[in-house]
Amino acid sequence: MTNSRIYFNLAAAKHFDNVFKKRIRKWIDRINAWRLRHVTDRQFMLLLSLPTGFLAGLAAVAIKKLAHGIRDGLLSIHFSNSDLLYLLFPALGILLTIVFCRFILKKEVGHGIPGILYAISKKKGIVSRSSTWTSIVASALTVGFGGSVGLEGPSVSTGASIGSNIGQVLKLDFRQIMLLIGMGGAAALAAIFQAPLAGIFFALEVLMVDLSLGSVIPIIVSSFVAILTSYFILGQAVEYHAVITEGFLPSNALYYIGLGLFAGLVSAYFLKVTFSVEKRFKRVKSPWSRFLLGSLSLGLLIYLFPALYGEGYEAINAALAGDYSTIYSNSLLGQFKDNMLVILVLFAGIILLKAFATAFTFGAGGVGGTFAPALFIGAFSGLFFALSVNAMGIGELDPPKFALVGMCGLVAGMLHAPLTGIFLIAEITNGYSLFVPLMIVAALAYAVNRFFFRYSVYSNAVAELGVSVTHNKDTSILNMLVINQLIENNFSCIMPRSKLRDLIPLIASSNRNIFPVVDQEGLFCGHILFDHIRSVMFDQSLYDHAIENFMVEPDYIIDPEEPMESVVHKFEESGKYNIPVIKDGKYLGYISRANVFSAYRNTLSEISDE
Repeated sequence: MTNSRIYFNLAAAKHFDNVFKKRIRKWIDRINAWRLRHVTDRQFMLLLSLPTGFLAGLAAVAIKKLAHGIRDGLLSIHFSNSDLLYLLFPALGILLTIVFCRFILKKEVGHGIPGILYAISKKKGIVSRSSTWTSIVASALTVGFGGSVGLEGPSVSTGASIGSNIGQVLKLDFRQIMLLIGMGGAAALAAIFQAPLAGIFFALEVLMVDLSLGSVIPIIVSSFVAILTSYFILGQAVEYHAVITEGFLPSNALYYIGLGLFAGLVSAYFLKVTFSVEKRFKRVKSPWSRFLLGSLSLGLLIYLFPALYGEGYEAINAALAGDYSTIYSNSLLGQFKDNMLVILVLFAGIILLKAFATAFTFGAGGVGGTFAPALFIGAFSGLFFALSVNAMGIGELDPPKFALVGMCGLVAGMLHAPLTGIFLIAEITNGYSLFVPLMIVAALAYAVNRFFFRYSVYSNAVAELGVSVTHNKDTSILNMLVINQLIENNFSCIMPRSKLRDLIPLIASSNRNIFPVVDQEGLFCGHILFDHIRSVMFDQSLYDHAIENFMVEPDYIIDPEEPMESVVHKFEESGKYNIPVIKDGKYLGYISRANVFSAYRNTLSEISDE
């Protein structure tokens, strides 16, 4: 084929693409024009909850089917020494994930939910289009091959990304995009567990969606549409099977209090381990060194404790049935299966090592979530607690029941989402017979974890970027403000070696009362306040005095990278109306108290539902 023909074909393809995009934009403009005339905003968001719920539910099912398909295919392979495959499969899955991210996608996928929280706080909910599908592939490779993480986080982030992109395509405002993110995230979680209330409370507690009366209905609709999608494809296939034969016994209240405290300590331990290991892996510059270190460590743990393989779906269901054989089956430690003391030690080992297995998976380059590890550790913690009490002869507890309530405790502690944990377990059990112990354990686990950690496993990653994720509306709005957009540059600068006479014309032509002193390289030396020279500016005998004699150094400066909360604190503490913005010693401009307040009010009106 000649070069001219290739060029013609490329030009024709580009022309077709441009025509297609123009037609799409024209249809979108027509849809927006129609709905502005005939449909209110609330009605339109209710209509959008239908496709958002369907697409988010479909994405959640796709992640689950793909990951489980890979897992089942691998586990069906039989070799003479198949135990050694536990060393190979997780490393292979993480390697494929790295190759997909670095060489095909050419960007990091991340763990999903922290990226959504950052987009809400700093990007007005704008998420890239690629985020609507990349986590499906990356997490399925990691989890399907045995990475010790979960699918729930990537599913939720994919659903939230779908909601964000629907809002972007339709050119909706920030408040509406926020609601669509909540719809997509809630729908995805509801589809995975077929638990609509858990999805709704997850949107409230984790995604920080402000559930007013106008927003709660679309989130409910998107959740049940996602569940219907899950039912249609998977049937009523409950993720975790639990049969409760007996409800809450008031005589066991003290034991549930003990479990709540224990779950809170275990959740704090998990956060401590994952945060510490993640920091250590970040110090390793080479991604291939991180891969080798993490995958070999993970493979060794899984080889010794096969229950750590993958998301732990089978192990959790076994725990809910009171079966703890998974802790020693296919393991070198199977010979001790009749020794209860050894069994309890193995329980403690798996609970403690699951945190390292998850951290090693992430550190090596895998993609996944921490929701499933929370459920895994919770189930085993509850089972361990009940078996320990029974073994010591200080009670006769029902281990499966405590395994269920333990799952709630770890979700409440690790994710800082007590309501999500309560309603997830209540919906899994198809009833509310355990509602009182769920409330006890969730409240205590959450309180204990918050004593040690201000941020959850999700919000900590965002906090490291200087953004405080919180339910406090003032703080949330301040996070949305961007310092660089608040900088004012209409200040008249003067050189350090200038004379007072050089300042007089600047004063006459300026409507500002501050004059920054900046050298030729843009370095900030200080500033001159009009109030300080008011009494001498007409004394011509001082006109030849160096300007530096009248210059003062500011008590406070602002770095463009610092959190907006810190900026507001500086205004409150100093009482100043203008503070200079300095980066590496160079002058960028000033931020005024009035400008910050105005931006705050504008952002508040953008996200307000009234």
